[in-house]
Amino acid sequence: MVEARGWAGELESMFARVAGRFARADLRWRMRDYLRGLLAPVARKNGWQLAEYAGHKTPDGFQRLLNSSVWDADAVRDDVRDYVAERLGPGGVLIIDDTGFIKKGITSAGVGRQYTGTSGKIDNCQIGVFAAYATSCGRALVDRELYLPKAWTSDRERCRAAKIPDERQFATKGELAKAMVTRCLAAGLPASWVTADEAYGQEWKFRRLLEELGVGYVVAVPKSQQVKSLAGFWRIDELIAQAPEDAWQRLSCGDGAKGPRVYDWASAKLPAISFFDGDVPTHHRWVLARRSLTRPDEIAYYFAYAPVTCTIADLARVAGMRWAIEECFQTAKNECGLDQYEVRRYVGWYRHITLAMLAHAFLAGLAAGEATKGAAETTPAPSSTSPWQRSADSWNISCPDAPLDTTHEITH
Repeated sequence: MVEARGWAGELESMFARVAGRFARADLRWRMRDYLRGLLAPVARKNGWQLAEYAGHKTPDGFQRLLNSSVWDADAVRDDVRDYVAERLGPGGVLIIDDTGFIKKGITSAGVGRQYTGTSGKIDNCQIGVFAAYATSCGRALVDRELYLPKAWTSDRERCRAAKIPDERQFATKGELAKAMVTRCLAAGLPASWVTADEAYGQEWKFRRLLEELGVGYVVAVPKSQQVKSLAGFWRIDELIAQAPEDAWQRLSCGDGAKGPRVYDWASAKLPAISFFDGDVPTHHRWVLARRSLTRPDEIAYYFAYAPVTCTIADLARVAGMRWAIEECFQTAKNECGLDQYEVRRYVGWYRHITLAMLAHAFLAGLAAGEATKGAAETTPAPSSTSPWQRSADSWNISCPDAPLDTTHEITH
């Protein structure tokens, strides 16, 4: 009974937080019913079943809520982000990734045949690019953008039919990610790090933006990624292959469903970074590798940007946080109906996704309230004289210092 009252109290607190975004009383009540339905054990969270759960005769009211009523989904998104920051606390990791929404037909905004990890193949789908925020207390989605392929943005009549604004032009997924990171940090989301998979990490403009914003990152890159040194350009896999066996450290990058996720890790520093002549360097760039214990030929590669005091254990922990957004997608789809919408128009997509993110944030907030404070971190291994990173004072890859806007930045 006490738990039920706490659940209800937290939900009412969330309703109160966003109520001002809905000017009319009937919209506020409709939003409450919709959100309750997204959180309820409804078999499929489409318009009819949500309406039936709420006691409505038809789904017309919910359809108006998503398609034609006057309210600002971006303002509610801001409320979601602020709520998550309050409940999960500072010093977390902002994670960027995309997910697919499998669809039939050709009229849903942004739909097309494109690759999605949701099905692991090219499928007829919409792609949403998302940002999640994760700390030791939990994780939740905090921002979203719908990716529009060029086949859409080059056809203005098709865009207008789907109610896509004329000012919405083509943007790559990387550009959408940059916009979300900038927006989240400018709004005060207390993230200390950013992480992403290689689709985003290999973009030098994305990495450059993070450095300009002064936030650390650990981003995956492909094995063919180029790294510059005095000896020329190296593929990152060739560079890591030079690491002696004693350069690898066995570390956990965080707990998973089956306990600590342990890998062998190796890293090396690139030049320290100062943005103005005479400044004392505050950050290093790094190369980082993660090797499977059971399949040593399976190696993942990363670029990192971190304070000069950072250790390999810190980098491994951040790299290991990327999985949290996958958990967000799974929970938001399974528990909050993130992918169970029936809207086709641009505005309807943003409104449903935002309300599903609100429901997911509520669950994350409840879980955070019960979470133990502080996350256990693996103790770094003792220092070594190896040129590969085993302490904060280890070897730097031989590479000339370079300001932000040189070819060194472009290659890393």
